[in-house]
Amino acid sequence: MGPPMGRTAGIILIGNELLSGKVADANAVYLCRELRTLGVDVRRIVVIPDEIERIAAEVAEFSAGFDVVFTSGGVGPTHDDVTIEGVARAFGVPVVRDPAMVAALESFYGGHLNPARLRMAEIPEGALPMTADGLVFPAVVMRNVYVLPGVPELFRLKFEGLKERFRDVPFHLASVFVSLGEGSLAEHLNGLLERHPKLLLGSYPEFSNPDYKVKVTLESKDRAYMEQALHDFLELLPASAVVRVQR
Repeated sequence: MGPPMGRTAGIILIGNELLSGKVADANAVYLCRELRTLGVDVRRIVVIPDEIERIAAEVAEFSAGFDVVFTSGGVGPTHDDVTIEGVARAFGVPVVRDPAMVAALESFYGGHLNPARLRMAEIPEGALPMTADGLVFPAVVMRNVYVLPGVPELFRLKFEGLKERFRDVPFHLASVFVSLGEGSLAEHLNGLLERHPKLLLGSYPEFSNPDYKVKVTLESKDRAYMEQALHDFLELLPASAVVRVQR
């Protein structure tokens, strides 16, 4: 038997500013690292413009294809904040004004609400405003889709408040630093995967490090499976080629 299967995730980054290069995304890298630590396998990331139909199409596809989906961007009081409407359209429901979201806004703004601010109280019908420690505003969750802001500080704050919901069986990782180049290493990697087809195997060349030429990573949710693969890999390699092993 191979290692156990884990939860999968997809990430949808929304914003014309990302596609034009005006803003560099920081949320996907952060989220991939956090989810990996939690044991969640990110399978796909897309970047799309602030277009309702495009958002709806991607959300519908991702929601059906992955256990959990995160959107980043397009939530707020301005004209290009159309993510909520796109998510609602993906599930064929209207956008409604949520009383809990209105109350949170009234508390934050001291009762001084205008139509623009009230837009931030709109959610897809059937969505859940989810609160957690440290969150001023609830996070909007529509089925398995978590709608998060694009501002990195706010994105991280909301995810930190929710992250324990996603904890799964962790990945076990070993890194082997070798002095062989990838051309010489390829046959050893191929042989390893033949014996351990469920292993998550990575090979990353390093051109400026004087100590090693390639970092090889071995990952599995089954620690024993990973350890056996590591043992076999070290047996395949010439002893002189192994610079160090890191777990």
